[in-house]
Amino acid sequence: MAEKKVNPSAYAALAEALSLIFWYKKSFARFLRVALREYPELLAGMELTTGGKRDNANILVERLAENERRYQDVTVSLMIEIAAMKKFRELEQLEDTQWLERARIAVADLRDLTAQNRKLADEHSRFEQELADAVEEAERGHATSRALEGLKEQFLLLNSDTEPQARGRKFEVFLNELFALFDLYPRAAYSLEREQIDGAFTFDTDDYIMEAKWLKGVVSREQLDVFAKKVERKGRNALGLYVSVNGFSGDGRVEYSSASPFITMDGSDIFMVIDGRVSLDDLFLRKRRHVNETGSCYFPATHMLSE
Repeated sequence: MAEKKVNPSAYAALAEALSLIFWYKKSFARFLRVALREYPELLAGMELTTGGKRDNANILVERLAENERRYQDVTVSLMIEIAAMKKFRELEQLEDTQWLERARIAVADLRDLTAQNRKLADEHSRFEQELADAVEEAERGHATSRALEGLKEQFLLLNSDTEPQARGRKFEVFLNELFALFDLYPRAAYSLEREQIDGAFTFDTDDYIMEAKWLKGVVSREQLDVFAKKVERKGRNALGLYVSVNGFSGDGRVEYSSASPFITMDGSDIFMVIDGRVSLDDLFLRKRRHVNETGSCYFPATHMLSE
């Protein structure tokens, strides 16, 4: 954000208002110590309770102005706080009303001059929030990258596992961790009467049931038929995901190329995600759009790189 300067007249108005809004030096000192508690160096060496209020106000404002780059935020905040004052209880108790009137005029002058400074403060606040959001997003991105690296290692180890049943159980755990990383709220495998469900998850407010296979060969059309029936039995709005590391048979893809209650995912898709080349949620959005537009269950992640 381009640097903007505080109006020099506003500095003068701040010094004038500070010297007038309190009658007692103790009140003046207490206000400044609280307002500037994070910047004690600004009050260093000042005799707030024994020196003159006007002298101390001028010294403070000079320090703020001399190092505006560092103190701009606190300066603007101080101006806005004083400009918002409506009551001056110590001055209202004085018989001589000139001091109350002078304080009101000084604060009104400061209020007029802080309109642009209020905008400056708002811009600072917005910039700081944007910066904080960017830092948080970057940190979240680094954490996701580290998690994906760990999942890639798991996937490569599974690829060398020679025990099918053990690999199948580990693969379900792997998928749950992957889906959890992208906030898809995965649920573990569960059994219903007459059927077994390998897992479920929620994506973009829709609930999916999942079948996951790591076979030596491809998933056949008959296996896709069985899963299609599972999905259809879940209700009109049910959706499915069939995960097969080694892909799907040609006749199975043809059978579900014009109408399908599920989308598919293979090992190439998985590796594209854990390698950080596509995000899982973007991939699912594209797969779902493809099945809605064409009826085809099959849309490989590699197509996203050429679009």
